[in-house]
Amino acid sequence: MVDGRRRLGDQGERQAEAALAADGLRILERNARTRYGEIDLVCRGRDGYVFVEVKTRREGSFVSPEEAVGPRKVRRLSRLALSWLALHGCRDAPWSLGVVAIVAGTGPPRLRYVRVDRI
Repeated sequence: MVDGRRRLGDQGERQAEAALAADGLRILERNARTRYGEIDLVCRGRDGYVFVEVKTRREGSFVSPEEAVGPRKVRRLSRLALSWLALHGCRDAPWSLGVVAIVAGTGPPRLRYVRVDRI
């Protein structure tokens, strides 16, 4: 059985995927596993790989989606990205991190893409 939080997260990932694809990114993998953890979306754009964390929150949530990705999470995402690149023989490829922040409420969800600098 899928609980409400998981369902909200899955919806958010699908919405993020559609938005990124509409912006010209090619989705290579969803929920990509490495030995260190999981990356929500691995994408490819004209400037290289983009590793995306999707954060979905309900309207009125105590913590915004952007706030849920602090410096510690960015460091972890960087390690996951480097691990994925090594696993796929792309160690020297250009890459970046991004967060798709989604707020779900009574109306259409609000999406915002934030590029994150590596730490």
